[in-house]
Amino acid sequence: MTEDKGYHVKRVDEIPLIPPETPDDPEWRPVQHHLRLSAFGANVYLAREPGVVLVGRHDESKSGQEELYFVVSGRVRFVLDGEEFDAREGTVVTAQPHVVREGVAMEGGSAVFAVGAAPSGFESSWDSRWFDDVAQD
Repeated sequence: MTEDKGYHVKRVDEIPLIPPETPDDPEWRPVQHHLRLSAFGANVYLAREPGVVLVGRHDESKSGQEELYFVVSGRVRFVLDGEEFDAREGTVVTAQPHVVREGVAMEGGSAVFAVGAAPSGFESSWDSRWFDDVAQD
């Protein structure tokens, strides 16, 4: 274990790889575990081939987690409560706990950064006035 300086700067490929158990599984980089984060879960999933399930079909009703997926590279077909979306590189997808979600790589090299946590009374440290004119979806 390395000394905890209170910060980390790592390339994704420097985070240990949990290898796929089957050819249909993604490569998994456990960001949250490796960097000892405790406020939220964070992982990177990578598909070497098209058709790999990057986000397995599930909901978070039991855990209450809200999840955010950022398509880092490639193209991923997300299915959210039965509705399909083609998410290309740079796309952000969010899902509330009750939403059934799944993400499948449409291209080799597709990667998704996933972040999740149950609401905990988060309060931004930014000045709320900065958001007065910013629309919410």
